Amino acid sequence: MERRNRIYLSGNTTFYIIIVFLAALAGIFFDHPHLAMWFGFAVAGYAAVSNDSIQTLGTFLSSNRKVDWRLLWLFIGGIMVVTVTYGWLTYNGDISFHRLSAIPQPQQFSFLQILAPVVLIVLTKYKFPVSTTFLILATFSSSKTIQGMLEKTFFGYVLAFVLAFVVWGCIGYIVNRNRTKIERKLTKRQERRWRVFQWLSTGFLWSAWLAQDNANAAVFLPREISFEQLLIVLVFMVSMIGFTLYRRGGEIQDVITEKTDTLYVKSATAIDFVYAVILVYFKWLNHLPMSTTWVFLGLLAGREIALRATIHKDQPYSRTLRLVKNDLLRAGFGLGVSLALALFANSHL
Repeated sequence: MERRNRIYLSGNTTFYIIIVFLAALAGIFFDHPHLAMWFGFAVAGYAAVSNDSIQTLGTFLSSNRKVDWRLLWLFIGGIMVVTVTYGWLTYNGDISFHRLSAIPQPQQFSFLQILAPVVLIVLTKYKFPVSTTFLILATFSSSKTIQGMLEKTFFGYVLAFVLAFVVWGCIGYIVNRNRTKIERKLTKRQERRWRVFQWLSTGFLWSAWLAQDNANAAVFLPREISFEQLLIVLVFMVSMIGFTLYRRGGEIQDVITEKTDTLYVKSATAIDFVYAVILVYFKWLNHLPMSTTWVFLGLLAGREIALRATIHKDQPYSRTLRLVKNDLLRAGFGLGVSLALALFANSHL
C-alpha cells in the first residue's frame, strides 16, 4: 500500500509539474499571436481528444480491451486523416466544417484563452466529463453565440435521453419477452460478425464527432489553412490519439466502464450507432457548435434508466440515479468553470 501511494504521489507530482510548465508557456506565448495560435491548438487538440475520447471511443475501448492498441490506432487514426482531409477539401481549407462561422478568427489572444485548454487537462485528470465546446469556444464567443450553444446543447441532452430511453426500453421489453440475457454468450462466428458491426459503428461515430468537435482545437487556427498546415495538424492529432489509445482512455474511461454492460460488443455497438445518428442530425440542423459531452451523458442516462426499468429490476434505483446524478454534477461543475473562464477571458461578454 505504501509503495502504491508513493507511485501515485510521484505520478501526481509529475503531472502538476507539466501543468505549471504549460501555464508558464501560455503566459509567455499569449502576446505573440503566431506562437499562441500553435500552442493553443496543440494543447487544445490533446485536451479535447483526452476528454472527449470518452464519448466516441469509450465503449470501443471497453469492449476491445484485449485488442492491441496499435491496431486500434491504425483504424481510428486512418478515419481521422480521411475525415479531416475531407473537411479541408470540401470547406475550402476549413477543418472545422464551418462550425466556427459565428466565431471570428482571433487576431490577438488573451492569457485565459490560451490557458483554457490547460484547465481542461486538469479537469480531465479528475474524471470530469467537461464540455470542451464551452470551456474553449466560449472564451472566443459573443453572448448571443453562447446562448445559442447552450440552447442547442440542452435540447441535445433531452433528445438523447428520450431516444435512448425508447431504444433501450424496447430492447429490454424484447429481452424480457424472450427470457434471454441482453448479452448472451456468442459463438465465435457471431462474435466476429458483431465485432465488424461495432468497428463500423465506431468509425461512423468517430467521423461524425470529428465533424462536430474538431472546431474546439481549430478555433485557434486560421479559418482557411494551407496544405502544409494541414499536414502539421494531421501528424499532431494522429499522434495524440495514438497516445490516448495507448493509455486506454486514461482515468476518465471510468465514466464508461461503470455503466451497465458497456464491456460487451453488442451494447457498445448500439451505443455508438445511436450516438452517431444524433450527432449527424445536429450537424445538419445548423452550423452552431454544441456540447457533444452533454448529448452523450443524456444518452447514457436514458439507457441506464431504461435498462433498470426493464431488465435489471432487482437492482436498486439508487445506484442508477447515483450514476446519472454524478455525471450531471461533474458536467455541471465543468460548465460552471467554463462560463466563469469565459467571463474573465472574453471582452465580448
